[in-house]
Amino acid sequence: MSPKALVLGVGPGLGMSIAHRFGREDYDVVLVSRSGDRHAGYLAELTGAGVRATAFAVDLKDRVRLLSTLDEIGPVDVVYYGPGGTNLDDMPNEITTATSAELRTAMEWVYPVVDVVGHVLPGVVERGGGVVIAGGLSSVVPLPMLGALALSSAALRNYALTLNAALADKDVYAGTLTIGGVIERGDIHKLVESSPERFGGLAGHTLDPDDIAEAAWQMFVKRDRAEEVFNVL
Repeated sequence: MSPKALVLGVGPGLGMSIAHRFGREDYDVVLVSRSGDRHAGYLAELTGAGVRATAFAVDLKDRVRLLSTLDEIGPVDVVYYGPGGTNLDDMPNEITTATSAELRTAMEWVYPVVDVVGHVLPGVVERGGGVVIAGGLSSVVPLPMLGALALSSAALRNYALTLNAALADKDVYAGTLTIGGVIERGDIHKLVESSPERFGGLAGHTLDPDDIAEAAWQMFVKRDRAEEVFNVL
């Protein structure tokens, strides 16, 4: 049987680049996102590239449905976790006025990956696979305007690095992609690009998702580092 890569929070930017990169290595790819509206297009694109893929519509914050879907998917070799919000009007207060309620909301992006890893890790260990988590630059660079999101980003990063240390002697990889920039082809890129009068220009502040996906693959294969930082901000 071919190995299986689970792409959680797939979108048209980095998630699809991850799917293509692992698919080129003969992995079966499983896409998961909150809505299935774009799944047909994603699957057609992957099939056209010779990648075997399936898709499931699941809200990652719905723990019960998420875990039942993981049971339906079955054993996986690699998990990529990279969901992200696209509503730039729903940003939290900056850090000096951040509230505990905003932090609880921001941390809702952390809990699902802990549930996923806890659920699939025995099989991942058996296969010598891995976990790759995408997070934000605010986990390593102070960005006060991101408020509570900076704290949840730091939690995601610390979780990935601590997993790396815990799994190092089990021939299992864990690592994090720390991203500071607007990912091309992604939803946020399209939104920002459509309103330059509001967000300003993107020149010099974008990242090619194919480059990030290649780094993720190299990290997984070589297992020589737990983090790769991409910063064009």
